[in-house]
Amino acid sequence: MSYGLGYAGADAEYEDADVVIFGVQYDHTACFKAGAREGPTAVRRASYNFEEIHFEHGIHQDLPLIHDYGNVDDFVVPEDMVQEVEFAVSPAIKDGKFPITIGGEHSVNIPVIRQFDRDDIAVISVDAHLDSRDEYLGTPYSHACIMRRAADHVGVENTFVLGCRAIGEEELDRDDVLPFISSYDILDNGIEQAIGKALDSVKHEHIYLTIDIDGIDPAYAPGTGTPEPFGLHPYDVKKVINAVGDRLVGFDVCEVCPPADPSGITSILAARLINEAIAVYGKSLRQ
Repeated sequence: MSYGLGYAGADAEYEDADVVIFGVQYDHTACFKAGAREGPTAVRRASYNFEEIHFEHGIHQDLPLIHDYGNVDDFVVPEDMVQEVEFAVSPAIKDGKFPITIGGEHSVNIPVIRQFDRDDIAVISVDAHLDSRDEYLGTPYSHACIMRRAADHVGVENTFVLGCRAIGEEELDRDDVLPFISSYDILDNGIEQAIGKALDSVKHEHIYLTIDIDGIDPAYAPGTGTPEPFGLHPYDVKKVINAVGDRLVGFDVCEVCPPADPSGITSILAARLINEAIAVYGKSLRQ
């Protein structure tokens, strides 16, 4: 574990915290632009840009207590990364904390999802890619496989991808295609309809929400390793977080690639999405 600049407002001790933030500086299966390993530091730095409260959620917010664990130790081999993240995150989930993971590439959430009861959660992803390959470039732990690994744990019927627009032929030419709705459908028919389809599709009540920043159009989030045009608007992703807020049990934002984003706007957006998840989770605690 390594320490540096902590996430803004994450000043609670672990024992008192409702939310625990983990950084995973890993991008060794990146297949286009590397650099997502720098994401946790950049997103933490960007978190100091914002007001403590977001007025649309009420000006007298009772914010959850937040602890920043720091960064999980880095490894090159994906299996070693998986083992280390499991070691770091498992106690927080067992202790009933709300985990927020900052990637790193998208594969960092595989070990996090596995720590939840397979009979209790569904996994909804915002992503430009379906990420449902059995393996990619020789490993089942590639960032191109994360929703297949999620389906291995919770079942295909408890997965759903919002906003994808880059899907390999082998991902569609099989009997167990993961449920998804494309960004084209969302742009034509609205995010509300897409959220409804996702929530109607999954069978379990609790939701783990994972955000690959490339699910958002690169006009708004250029700093990512595998940018795809025709993506979602950031406000649509905000709506997704709010729609599942009272069902959220975990959250991550991955694939922020600071070397591809000199302006830093992608890190700023990622931090704001994390703040949104914290705000809506705080509301659920008060209900």
